Amino acid sequence: MNLLHANDRRGAYPDSWYAATADALPPFAPLKGAQRADVCVIGAGYTGLSAALHLAEAGRDVVLLDAQRVGFGASGRNGGQLGSGQRMDQDALENLVGEPEAAKLWALAEDAKALVKGLIARHGIDCYLKPGIAWTGSTQKEVRDLHAYADHLSTRYGYDQLEVLDHAALQSVCPSPDYRGGVLDHGAAHLHPLRYALGLARAAAAAGVRIHERSEVHGIDHGARATVRTDGGHIVADHVVLACNGYLGGLDRRVAGRVMPINNFIAATEPLGERMADVLPRDVAVADSRFVVNYFRRSHDGRLLFGGGESYGYRFPSDIAAKVRGPMSVIFPQLRDVKIDYAWGGTLGITMKRLPYLARVAPNVLSASGYSGHGVGTATHAGQLMAQAIAGDSDGFDTLAALPSTPFPGGPAMRSPLLVLAMTWYSLRDRLGF
Repeated sequence: MNLLHANDRRGAYPDSWYAATADALPPFAPLKGAQRADVCVIGAGYTGLSAALHLAEAGRDVVLLDAQRVGFGASGRNGGQLGSGQRMDQDALENLVGEPEAAKLWALAEDAKALVKGLIARHGIDCYLKPGIAWTGSTQKEVRDLHAYADHLSTRYGYDQLEVLDHAALQSVCPSPDYRGGVLDHGAAHLHPLRYALGLARAAAAAGVRIHERSEVHGIDHGARATVRTDGGHIVADHVVLACNGYLGGLDRRVAGRVMPINNFIAATEPLGERMADVLPRDVAVADSRFVVNYFRRSHDGRLLFGGGESYGYRFPSDIAAKVRGPMSVIFPQLRDVKIDYAWGGTLGITMKRLPYLARVAPNVLSASGYSGHGVGTATHAGQLMAQAIAGDSDGFDTLAALPSTPFPGGPAMRSPLLVLAMTWYSLRDRLGF
């Protein structure tokens, strides 16, 4: 089954709160016939939009293809959190790749945050960008670990944007009975993800990128010039950028073996009015320490946007609201019976080590994906790094491409059942508190 069409109507955004509160662009015409380009970018999420925009601004002739709509996938459905660092913590990265490389990765992650904020400012993207993400712990050990990590970032990396929160201080940020303390990252931010994606698309189109929606790529003929084929036509290009993340399908087996699609779910409550003071009195985003992370924030119209729960098959559950209500009721028992106005799912790409997977899959084909829930900044930055690599400056791309990339055991056929077993074990650990 093709994930592009397993859960959604062709050419239509999901019935999410994001889609309901975004100013959609007029549809871009599907690809028809043959075209020539310097670069063909496949996938119009953050990665592809950023790559296309930066390439066009550097003077390249760019065609951008998407099987559905711009920002249709995870880029238009995620939790909207622009987090610091990589998806793997810095102390774990130091053990994995050594301190000098870990320092480079921290610097790249800081560049990613600055890039997103800069693009929003430079292109006037109205996506409700606001500062602040709190990391929370549900056990005293998790809180001690978070406080120690904040000290580590301050001491070793000079990062001074973290406010350490004891139980009382965290309750003033997020009065959940489940949380014991945490850290508030003032250098991180949150935003409306679909409005951000649409803003990047407007900027790319204005820079001269030829965008074609409803143009699913079925194959790539490799060579000195690659040919990218869709039902309606083909593109002959000097370079190809794969920016498909969880929707890659069979376009490249090497990438597919290392990046696995999983589904995640979000609900938007009814407007909470005065009740918001008992849920999230400060307008910051929150992410907790569970292996399957709960994440949430306010909407600009006074709702709670709560993400929780994952699935590992093709189909979304029949009742997404119920899927999200379970973890939401643990964090906020007072919202157990709150009305949910919107509930939606999205497909993202994860890797074994939860690190992005960047690769040169052919001499003139670059790929970036596998952001593992950390894609607002990392995906935008990966697009810029691929654009720079095509222009001859590959330092940043090469740093991320050198990260260890372990294939999922069993290949595409067995990775999902094996992951279900692993996730069941980690879910049990969360519930037992160890």
